Amino acid sequence: MKYGGYTGKILRVLLDAGDFRTESLPTEWIREYIGGDGFAARLLYEEVPGQIDALSPENKLLIATGPITGTLWPMSGRTVFVSKAALTGIWGESHVGGFLGPELKYAGYDMLVVEGAAEKPVYILIEDNDLQIIDASDLWGMTTNDVTAAIKDRHKDPEIQVAAIGPAGEYKVRFAAVIVNNARAAGRTGMGAVLGSKNVKAIAIRGTGSVEVHDHEGFTELAKRAHQRVRENPQAQEMGRWGTWILTAVKQEIGELPTYNHRTGVFSGWEKLSAGYIRPRYTISDRACFGCSLGCKKMNYVREGLFAGTLEEGPEYEGLMAFGSSLGIDDYPTTLKANQVCNRYGMDIISAGATIGFAMEAFENGIIDEKDTGGLRLEWGDREMTIRLLEMMGRREGFGDILAEGSAKAAAKIGKGAEQYALHVKGMEISGQDGRTHRSIGLGHATGARGADHLRSLVVVDQLGYEDIAAERWGADKLPEIIDPYTEKHKANAVFESENSYCIRDTLIVCWYSVSWPPIFWMQDFADMLPLATGVKEFGSVDTLTEIAERQVNLKRIFNAREGISRKDDNLPSRFTDEPMPEGPGKGQVVDLEPMLDDYYRLRGWDLETGLPTNETIRRLSLEWTAKYP
Repeated sequence: MKYGGYTGKILRVLLDAGDFRTESLPTEWIREYIGGDGFAARLLYEEVPGQIDALSPENKLLIATGPITGTLWPMSGRTVFVSKAALTGIWGESHVGGFLGPELKYAGYDMLVVEGAAEKPVYILIEDNDLQIIDASDLWGMTTNDVTAAIKDRHKDPEIQVAAIGPAGEYKVRFAAVIVNNARAAGRTGMGAVLGSKNVKAIAIRGTGSVEVHDHEGFTELAKRAHQRVRENPQAQEMGRWGTWILTAVKQEIGELPTYNHRTGVFSGWEKLSAGYIRPRYTISDRACFGCSLGCKKMNYVREGLFAGTLEEGPEYEGLMAFGSSLGIDDYPTTLKANQVCNRYGMDIISAGATIGFAMEAFENGIIDEKDTGGLRLEWGDREMTIRLLEMMGRREGFGDILAEGSAKAAAKIGKGAEQYALHVKGMEISGQDGRTHRSIGLGHATGARGADHLRSLVVVDQLGYEDIAAERWGADKLPEIIDPYTEKHKANAVFESENSYCIRDTLIVCWYSVSWPPIFWMQDFADMLPLATGVKEFGSVDTLTEIAERQVNLKRIFNAREGISRKDDNLPSRFTDEPMPEGPGKGQVVDLEPMLDDYYRLRGWDLETGLPTNETIRRLSLEWTAKYP
């Protein structure tokens, strides 16, 4: 059977040999994993041995698409980078929007696998069947915007899609990102460092093919209705107008806006980081990814002041938090400049900002001083110092060399109790949420496969007015406690279901607003659409999709178990479990993680003591083959 939505090909870049190899996509993977994260997890587990150095040639970097990537379905332009993570040494994935994924599909490939390491700097060029590994010695050292412009100019094609690393990737900064066409970041877990370790400066892709779905007429009609739903959805409309900046006011209201390295959840200067303040003063245009009618990305310009002349897309809410409230800075131009530095050097904004916040708090408490920092005084609210430190991190200069390791490794190197201020899970820095005022995010952070993750199981606590549907799904008796942010009861149910839905979303791969909102509706939307796209009738069952999601979650858990991860690592920093929220709506709250872990493990079919999948779960999900790859 020929499946719709797939090219049926995997392209391998063999850097050691300076060559390429094309092979068929195993058809059984389609029914077992659908695409995206699933394909990548299967291949990475089989081919990358446990316990290797993430920055060694033995590691591989994958770029994967899903069956509706590049189709008429709304917001179907996302793709995922997967590797053993440079930041954490465990499962690593980073999703990115824009147009790169569709271009890879149009070139004829469902997945790209980069393996080995080049002897000298190169970039990879894919133009349909014209495949080249090109000397990039003259591009080495360039920022991402300059190398992107140089490649587009060299090949006289402004539409070629370029995924590039900057100096941070070259210097193997542990949280180095891959930047797609200047402003879209595959940010988390250090994919840029993995490419840098392979001497790959960029991957440029141009395709002229198309994607054929199984039932073109039926799929097109459903896609049209999906686009209409997006245009009519109030939450989507708000996101299109304001972008993720709307979250600043929401987080401030519920007391969950990370401030002073998560010491508290309210920030006195929040209004200058809010959507209503930023857009009329700084936004000059809206931008959108492939297949999107919302345009939630914003191009912004600073006309005066310390950072006058800064022109850049972003930052998202996480950037406002990372370089704003978390560092005690109530100045949007500083966050825009910091975002620009991260984009051009190629660094993840969340880890970069959190690592600076860690250093500031360590400095404040006398664990480090000016002798350690090379004369820098790390003080809350210091705008110029923040930008200077980012640049030092991007090139591993002076004290920036230590911080380039990320907060967990930097704290271990500094010692003297610095570890208490490094807020991370499994080595990945906490993002812009707080389990003290949102218990489900505390559980999601603790159990996330890549570390402190807010994008694989972010629960919409109040379900935005859809309580009747939620009650039917979870039970009316459980619903009051599920939507109560301050109790641990039944939070595992919400996280379990949310994680499964998000898993299928990231397998397709699509954006949040490409289906119904809130996420409680997603699985049925996917079940309605997937048989039309692929021709696989079984995908029309929510139960089947749930099983596929469980298979992927468990495979990532098994991948991490091979690296030594178990229940002991499903934890939270003591700031969230031992230090009560000092003010705001959540004043006095802490996270009691252990009962939520027990509930979550039972739902997942994991051993309560080890936190690992039981033999029964492994058999149920047909994962026995993992035993062949210890």
